[in-house]
Amino acid sequence: MMITETMGIGECVAKFPNTVPVFMSFGMSCLGCSAARFENIGQGARAHGIDVDKLIEELNKVAGKGDESCGCGCGCE
Repeated sequence: MMITETMGIGECVAKFPNTVPVFMSFGMSCLGCSAARFENIGQGARAHGIDVDKLIEELNKVAGKGDESCGCGCGCE
């Protein structure tokens, strides 16, 4: 497992930009907010009432693909 619930949200997005759509699909669209800078994934997910284990599972599926682009269409790749 590459991503764990104790990994910082910002750290995860920086290391695996292709996880952005997964966070968005779970309702965690505040990736740029101040809380994302200091909260870990578990804390953020619990604050939003999200199943942490399911989120981590989905994040690791995407991160494991090795696609370094986020897939958001913003041109960040």
